[in-house]
Amino acid sequence: MESQNPNHAISPSATTASNGDSVFANIAKAPEDPILGVTVAYNKDSSPIKLNLGVGAYRTEEGKPLVLNVVRRAEQLLVNDPSRVKEYLPITGLADFNKLSAKLIFGADSPAIQENRVATVQCLSGTGSLRVGAEFLAKHYHQNSIYIPQPTWGNHPKVFTMAGLSPKYYRYYDPETRGLNFQGLLEDLSSAPSGAIVLLHACAHNPTGVDPTVEQWEQIRQLIRSKGLLPFFDSAYQGFASGSLDADAQSVRIFVADGGECLAAQSYAKNMGLYGERVGALSIVCRTADVASRVESQLKLVIRPMYSNPPIHGASIVATILKDRDMYNEWTIELKAMADRIISMRQQLFDALRDRGTPGDWSHIIKQIGMFTFTGLNTEQVAFMTKEYHIYMTSDGRISMAGLSSRTVPHLADAIHAAVTRIV
Repeated sequence: MESQNPNHAISPSATTASNGDSVFANIAKAPEDPILGVTVAYNKDSSPIKLNLGVGAYRTEEGKPLVLNVVRRAEQLLVNDPSRVKEYLPITGLADFNKLSAKLIFGADSPAIQENRVATVQCLSGTGSLRVGAEFLAKHYHQNSIYIPQPTWGNHPKVFTMAGLSPKYYRYYDPETRGLNFQGLLEDLSSAPSGAIVLLHACAHNPTGVDPTVEQWEQIRQLIRSKGLLPFFDSAYQGFASGSLDADAQSVRIFVADGGECLAAQSYAKNMGLYGERVGALSIVCRTADVASRVESQLKLVIRPMYSNPPIHGASIVATILKDRDMYNEWTIELKAMADRIISMRQQLFDALRDRGTPGDWSHIIKQIGMFTFTGLNTEQVAFMTKEYHIYMTSDGRISMAGLSSRTVPHLADAIHAAVTRIV
């Protein structure tokens, strides 16, 4: 029988390695996340002229984070409601939020919604929605290959790999034109095995800001359906790209309109400014209501051991705004103002480079859409701009237009001009 003496000494080897080192001593230090690491480096810089263009979050003209007025109003209503409690949500999340989120992306008159063919679950923002979808597919879908655009958001390959899917790539961006490599995209998806999953950015492609036209989306749809591929949309910027919620959902809706199946991950981080609330949704559009019901039951089994159920506050803010006509209208006005400011920053930067006679064609800055611009600057030029001008961005030359202001555009234009004239 073991000693019951509370003072009985525990052997050091029971808690640490025999040599006294930590049992985790052999773990290597991981590299900084390439996107979040930009902010870490920026924070360490003491220069008064430093500029962070790496962060994927909206900033005001004064460079400050923005909380939408309509979000503050919704939050106040929630706080002042004495009937609200802090009980657990169901595994699938807030029912109103799920219904309203599906309507927002698919359209209120979507046949898929009217026929109950959509299974929607509340998740932890866009990343969590992608991960839940990936875990579901890894367990229940017959193909584990997922074709993702080259380039794509740096977290995409990691999310899918960790879930057990196998990322492959299709051509997307053409560095020569700084636009879409449409021919390469069609060729690569044509050669994908039947049934493969295809990740598609619904709008405002991250990191390039390059989107297919409506006509090109229709060709992509025809190809995907003819090959029996499964589309998985990542919708992180609905309404934030063009200023129109309907226009930015067009790509998703043409796939739903043909009666076929697809997945869509939604995030409210950007379009409602709810970054830290982690509010998102995953919707799976199915052939029949019966299949959708079974899919939802299996999504619960994915979520339960992962985080049990999602948080209530952020989803309640979204539901409050989406179900009230006045608040919804107020949101669309604020949303368009954010989108318009970013579009204005594009124009101002393009004009500033043209005025300086900066070598090269910079029209891609105003042709691209959304929060990010793929500048075409190379790694050496980016490093030069950081060292000499204290401008921080990802090494691939992606800049966040939301991090710019009328005051900082001239500084960035000077830096780009210097970089491209001195470093080829």
